[in-house]
Amino acid sequence: MISNCPHCQGALKFNAAQKAKIEQALKALKPGKRLPLKCPHCKKPMQLDSNGETAEAAPQKAAAKTAEKEAATTAKDEENVIKPPPPPPLDFLEEKQGGILEDNVRDVPMALVLHADDGIRHQLGAAMEALGYQVMELTSAQEAVDQVGSVNFATIVFHTGFEGGTLEDSIFHNFMREMPMSRRRMIFYILIGPQFTTLYDIQALANSANLVVADKDFKNFQLVLHKAIPYYEQLFGPLLEELSNYGK
Repeated sequence: MISNCPHCQGALKFNAAQKAKIEQALKALKPGKRLPLKCPHCKKPMQLDSNGETAEAAPQKAAAKTAEKEAATTAKDEENVIKPPPPPPLDFLEEKQGGILEDNVRDVPMALVLHADDGIRHQLGAAMEALGYQVMELTSAQEAVDQVGSVNFATIVFHTGFEGGTLEDSIFHNFMREMPMSRRRMIFYILIGPQFTTLYDIQALANSANLVVADKDFKNFQLVLHKAIPYYEQLFGPLLEELSNYGK
């Protein structure tokens, strides 16, 4: 996977979830086709082949991959247990905020909030409205499925205990997991629950979500969105724009 812009040499840093989505788009490429992507630093376009490389970077990467494989084999023999990276720091939740950064939220007209507790649901909805969303709050999983089928929600907030059972048995969560990628990639899906660590991308990826938030942090939900949504748009905005231009 490309790590630096071929134009400005700026570092292209992808977290686990973002890298997985780009790799999925690359796997879907037809023979001879390339995936267009814009550099978040210089905004110049680049064309990625099915290996995630540009024409300029391919020769150098081939040699690097060989050395990387040899190093990986040695490391695997020395260490059998691979530890995941730690959760991100949450110091920003204790910082005072001067105002609402509405300019960072773009093209997000509708949000769906699903939480069994009326009070918490209304608080989550109020936080979304403060960010400029039009909010819909529902109490039925089947009704939520029907609404998502007919309304283009930009963001969906789902609590893992919404239906009373486990997340694995959830009607709505499984509906989101099985949604065609052409539709799913346009929805910022947020999971809230006691089993999560706020902003932990590995947990989000493992649960087919874009963001996870711990129950204990729901009162800071607006601050979490301030941090998560602009970062998501900065990294994936150009990619989603290009995919949309190609009708994918």
